[in-house]
Formats: sequence, structure tokens, C-alpha cells
Amino acid sequence: MAAEKTLFAKEDRRRVLSRGEGVDIPFLLLLLTVLALGLTMLYSASYAQSLYDTGYRSSTRYLEKQAFCAAIGLVMMFITSRIQADFWLKLSWPLYAGSIVLLLLVLFFGETVNGAKRWINIAGLQFQPSEIAKFTLILLMAKLTRSFGSDAKTFRYGVMAFGVALLGILVPLALERHLSAVMLLGMVAVVMMFVAGTKMRWLLAGAGAAVVFVVIYVSLLGYAGDRITAWFHPEADPGNTGYQILQSLYAIGSGGLFGLGLGKSKQKYLYLPFQYNDYIFAVVCEELGLVGAAAIMMLFAALILRGYWIALKGRDRFSTVLAAGLITQIAVQTLLNMGVVTNLLPSTGVALPFFSYGGTALAVNLAEMGIVLSISRYRHRAARQEEFL
Repeated sequence: MAAEKTLFAKEDRRRVLSRGEGVDIPFLLLLLTVLALGLTMLYSASYAQSLYDTGYRSSTRYLEKQAFCAAIGLVMMFITSRIQADFWLKLSWPLYAGSIVLLLLVLFFGETVNGAKRWINIAGLQFQPSEIAKFTLILLMAKLTRSFGSDAKTFRYGVMAFGVALLGILVPLALERHLSAVMLLGMVAVVMMFVAGTKMRWLLAGAGAAVVFVVIYVSLLGYAGDRITAWFHPEADPGNTGYQILQSLYAIGSGGLFGLGLGKSKQKYLYLPFQYNDYIFAVVCEELGLVGAAAIMMLFAALILRGYWIALKGRDRFSTVLAAGLITQIAVQTLLNMGVVTNLLPSTGVALPFFSYGGTALAVNLAEMGIVLSISRYRHRAARQEEFL
């Protein structure tokens, strides 16, 4: 009888091993809460713009599109949460190469939206290849980290090899004049290289070179230079370059401690440009006040910290670095967006994850969070395999 119980126990453990454990519930609940709040605030922020764009026929134009993409993203998240990280390891190079091809296609066949040529339309489906490229670069760097091992501490692998992989994505993005994506991926890459073991002195040297590049890049692009001027002195040109940031600051200031109330923003009535996109956090501050904005910031902080906890518990080096890279992307985007909206940073065009309008970004971000959930699901797999040996 004892032998049979032992046999059944081993079989049960093998079945758990094959399908993994449950996903990390705290991370999932935090993610769904942030998503629900994001959709709520998107509707509030886009209400007036939707009425205006539809000739006052519909107030839910942008919400409907975002909710549809959120549904697709949740399905993708469920699927990716059931797939082990090893699956992505095998696809890292093909996906990386494919994303470069898509970025190059944008230069020749891309569609221009709001003055930027960053979209591709395939069979009526419009999407941004740069959102896919962000994921594939993180995926490839995680694979290289596993492949290099302790060699990542050397200049050849820790700097040159990672640098070549990074430039493969950054060069096409620079040709698109997509400065925000270049900055974002550069910051994420630095964190991943640090996790991989690249020496700090080389990372600092690379950061210095990046600053020089940005200064030169901005000086060659008139519109980017205007953003720097507006950052320092928005009041100098309140009707043009400084208009958006001034309207954002008006929204934040008028929110006070507890806000005007959900749905009661005044700046969203076509005073604040892109109020449902890059500057949605200004509407959050206006309607929910300092208390509500701080609560949302704490939710993001909890989500990010829990994500890093999952990364630290990854079953292997690849899983840890992949999860850390995906969570770092969310963290950097959140910090950059909130910094821009409050004028702590110059305008970068970086959206607020799960809040800002953008179907491709939302769907891809949710799919990426599914990968993080998958890593949490299989975090004990390696240890249990050792027990069976």
C-alpha cells in the first residue's frame, strides 16, 4: 500500500511538472487592475475627442478600438502564459530577423500618421513594427545572455556582441526618426547587459556615447530640437511649441489633492493635444488628483516589483533575463511617460503602458506579460526535475 501511494505521488508530481504550476496570482491581479483602470481612464480622456471626430455620433470610438485590442491581447496573454520560455528561445533569431525586415519595409511602404511614418497596413490591419521589434530585441538579448554565460563579462561578448544586436534594431528605428523607441530600447538594453554581467565601466562609457548621439541626433532634427526648447521654456512659445506641456501642467495643477472627479476633466475638451494617448496621465491627475495619481503610480510600482520578483525566481538564466527585460520595458516606459507629462523630462512620445491609446502596443504588452506569467508558472520546474534524477 505504501509503495502504491509513493508511486501515485510521483505520478502526480510528474503531471504537475509537465503542465507547470499556477501562474503568479498577485502579478495577474495587479495586471488586470491596471488594465481595467487604463480602459476606464481612456474612455474618460477620449470622450470629447471621440465626439468631435465622429461628428458627435459616438463617444466610444477610441474605447471600442482599444477594448477590441485588449481582448486580443488577453487571448494572446492566455496563450503565451501556457507556453514555456524554451519555445521563445528557439524562435529568437527568426523573430529578430523578421522584425528588422518589417522596420525596413516601413521606410518604403509605411503609412504616415500624425506626421510620423511608423505604421504598416497589411490587408486593412494597421500596426507598428517597432512594438514587435522591442520584444524581439529583448528576446534575442536574453538568448545571447544564456549563450555567452560568463563570457558576457568580456568586452568581445558583453559589449561588441550585444552592441551589434542592439544596432540591428536601433539603426532602422533611427532612420524612421523614431527617437522615443531608440531611447527606450537603449535603456532596456543597458539594464539587460548589466544583468548579463557586462562590466559597469563599459556600460557607463556606452551611456556617455549614447548622450553624445542623442545630442547630435536632436540637433539634426528641427522638431526634436523644438521639444528641448519647449521643455526648458514652455512659456516662451505658449501658442506653439510650449502649448502642449503648458496644457498638461494646467490639467495637473487644476486636479489638486482629490481631483475634479472621474469624467470631469476640462482639459480633455480639445485643449490638451493627445489627451488620450501620450498625455493621458495629465487627465488622470486632473480627474483623480494627487491621491488618485499616486495610487495609480503605486499600482504600477507593485506590478513592476512583482515582475522583478518573478524574474529572480526564474527557472534558468534565460527565463530570468527575459522576464527582467520585459518588465524593464514597462518600467522605463512608465517613468518616461510620467516624467514627460509633468515636464520633468522633454517630450519623447513614449506612451503609458495599458493606459495610452494604441492597439498594437496594448496587445503586444499583454502578450509579453503572458510570457512573464509563464515564467512564474514554470519557476520550480528545474528544481523538481533534479529531484527525479
